[in-house]
Amino acid sequence: MTTLRALPRWTDLPGSADFARAFTVTVLASIAGSHAIESLAGSAALVSIIAAESMIAVGILVARRRELSALRLIPLTLVAFLLWTLASAFWSTDPVESFFRWLSLAALALLAVTIGHIRDTLQTVRAVGDVARFLLIVSLAVEIASGILFDMPFTFLGVRGDIADLGPIQGIFGTRNMLGFFCVVALVTFIVELRTRSVRTGVAALSIVLASVLALLSASPTVFVLAAAVSALTGVLYLIRRIPDAHRTRAQWILAVVAVIGGSVAWGARSSIINRLGAADDLSLRTNLWRFVEFYVQRQPVQGWGWFGPWDVREPPFAVINWLLRDSHTTALNAYVDVLLQLGWAGLVVFVAFFALTFARSWVDASRRRAAVHAWVPLMVATLAVVSMFESFTLFGIGWLLLVICAVRAGQSRSWREALDRRAVPPGLPLAPGGFRQAG
Repeated sequence: MTTLRALPRWTDLPGSADFARAFTVTVLASIAGSHAIESLAGSAALVSIIAAESMIAVGILVARRRELSALRLIPLTLVAFLLWTLASAFWSTDPVESFFRWLSLAALALLAVTIGHIRDTLQTVRAVGDVARFLLIVSLAVEIASGILFDMPFTFLGVRGDIADLGPIQGIFGTRNMLGFFCVVALVTFIVELRTRSVRTGVAALSIVLASVLALLSASPTVFVLAAAVSALTGVLYLIRRIPDAHRTRAQWILAVVAVIGGSVAWGARSSIINRLGAADDLSLRTNLWRFVEFYVQRQPVQGWGWFGPWDVREPPFAVINWLLRDSHTTALNAYVDVLLQLGWAGLVVFVAFFALTFARSWVDASRRRAAVHAWVPLMVATLAVVSMFESFTLFGIGWLLLVICAVRAGQSRSWREALDRRAVPPGLPLAPGGFRQAG
C-alpha cells in the first residue's frame, strides 16, 4: 500500500528548495525580459512584478533566517554603493524621482542577494541557462515572424524585422547591443553547463549555436570585444589552474601587471581597433557624448548630479546634453562615465572597488578550485566589466542583477569574514559551507 507524502504547510513554502528554484527562474526571466514586459504591459506592470518579487524575497530571507549569517549577507562595498546612491538623492535636481530610481536599484539588489543565498553557483548557472534559452528562442521566433512571415517591423517591441537581411536584429531586448550582451552572457553560461554536464550535451550544444547565431545577427561591435575578452580570460584561467600552488601567487601578480600593460596598449590603439571592427561612427557618437558629460562632471566632480540610473531626459544635465547633441540618449553609453556623472568621483571609486573586489575574490577562488562551475562567476564579472566600457547595462536591469549575484557568490567563497568565522568556531569543530558551526 502506497502512502501519499504529506504536503508542506504554506508557511514552509518560502524555505523549500522547489520554491527557491521557481523564485530564481521567475526573477531572472522578469528582469531579463523587462523590455518586452514593459512594451506589452506597461511600466506599471513591470514595477508591480518587481515589487511583488521583492516582498517574496523578504519572506524567503525571513523564513531562512537561521541559515543566514548577518555578517555574510551583503558585501560591504555593495552597501557603500547603495548608501551613496541614496545620499545623492538629496542634491539631485529631482530628489523624489531620484529616490524612486534608487528604490528600483535597491529592489534588484535585494532580489540578487536573495538568489545568491538560496542558490549555489551551479544552481544559479542552471537557472540563468534555462531563462537564456527561453528568451533567445522567443527572440528568434519574434524576429522570424517580423522579418520573414509578416515582413513588417514590430515597433511596439523595437524589432525592425531585418533578419532576412542578416541583421542587425534586436530580439525582445530592445536594442542590438543589449541582445549581443545577453548572447555573450548566455554563451558563457551554456559553455559552463556543457562542461559541468548539468544539461544534456545536445541541449547545451544547440544552445551554444543559438546564442552564437543571434550574437552574429545582432551585428553589435560590442559582441566581438566581449567574446575576445572572455576567450582570453578563459585561456588565462586554464593556465593559472595548472600552475603549482607554490608559484601561483607570483603568477597572479605577473598576470595582473601584464593585464594592466595590455589594457594600456589596447587603450592607446583603440582607434585602430575600433576601425577594424567597423565601429568608427559608433566611437564618434560616444566621444561627442562623453565630451559634454565631462563638462558637467567638472561642475560637480565629487558628488555628481544625483542618482537616476537610466537618464530622466526631462531633468538637467541629461536634457541639456541631449539638446546640445540633438539626440535622445538614455545613458552615457558607459557605466563608469554614468556613475561619474551621477555620483561623482566618490561614487566611481566605490563602484570600481565593488567591481574589483568581486572579480578578485571570484578569480582567486576559480584559480584554486578546478571545477568548471567556479569559472562562471569571474567570467561573468569580466563580461560585465568589459561591456560597462561601451554600455551602462550594469547599472540597471539584468546587468545589475547579475553583478550583485556574482558579488554575493564571490563574497561567500573569499572574504575577510572567513577569518572571523574561524575564530568564532571552537577548535576541532568544522565550518559549514555558509560559515556556520556544524552540529556535533
